[in-house]
Amino acid sequence: MKNQVLFGLLILIISCTKENNIKQSFGPKKERYDYYENFLSKNVEKRDIEVWLPGGYDQAQSLPVLYMFDGQNIYHGIRGWDKKQYNHGWQVDETLDSLFSKGNIPKMIVVGVHNIGKKRYSEYTPAKPKSLVKKRMSNADISFREVYDKHDITSDKFLKFMVEELKPFIDKNYKTDSGRNSTFLAGSSMGGLISAYAICEYPNIFGGAACISTHWPVMDGFFIEYLKNNLPNPLTHKIYFDYGTLGLDAEYEPYQVLVDSLMVRNGYEKNKNWITKKFEGDNHHEDYWRKRFHHPIEFLLKEIK
Repeated sequence: MKNQVLFGLLILIISCTKENNIKQSFGPKKERYDYYENFLSKNVEKRDIEVWLPGGYDQAQSLPVLYMFDGQNIYHGIRGWDKKQYNHGWQVDETLDSLFSKGNIPKMIVVGVHNIGKKRYSEYTPAKPKSLVKKRMSNADISFREVYDKHDITSDKFLKFMVEELKPFIDKNYKTDSGRNSTFLAGSSMGGLISAYAICEYPNIFGGAACISTHWPVMDGFFIEYLKNNLPNPLTHKIYFDYGTLGLDAEYEPYQVLVDSLMVRNGYEKNKNWITKKFEGDNHHEDYWRKRFHHPIEFLLKEIK
């Protein structure tokens, strides 16, 4: 019996090691990409994680960390989750290299968290306020309800994975400054929505969020009700919003105006700890998010050079 138990444990260790194998590649500037296939979780489905380390990482003491959603799109877009629409990368690594070389921001680590395509809406839609979520779900159009009828809203479990599993792993295995003031979030569209939800739910973990082309219209903007009483302390947090004027982004301005009024009401000061930018002619696409990515990063990190 004892041998059977030991054999079972050995198989478990081998299988876990195999599933979390890391793939490394080196770019022309000696930056490093660590790719974790099927990163395991007790809370959500396993998924791929990509960690980008800047040139000079080996000589660094500790670096800020940026967690980005839809991680398969943030570098070169080779593994876009929906190739018909999203086969374009943000080239975040190239933008950051440029900002580093100019001395605009400190070097940082980027953790790309892949989405599970079929469960993206379920994981990225805020689960609170629960009563309002339930009401809006019942009134939503049929095509929208079908997305959720198959999958419960699991954003709370997803954020638990981020905070209790992924972040501790990153802090243990990399040279991070693990404090709140050096831990950031970023995402676009639904990724912007979950970024806003995460910083509100875990204000002691995340100090800043970049909410790019935030998809406020989900269930008729129900999440704005949550923000009224749950925004983090403006003395210790920074939040960036933006939107374009074409495609899906053309729907966002009325919602963003409401959010901006909440920011003011909750003590945020524009251009200090919060900013909202409107980009005329920008559409809802990685090509535009890539072009303006430097704006949120410089805003969030400008005081920790």
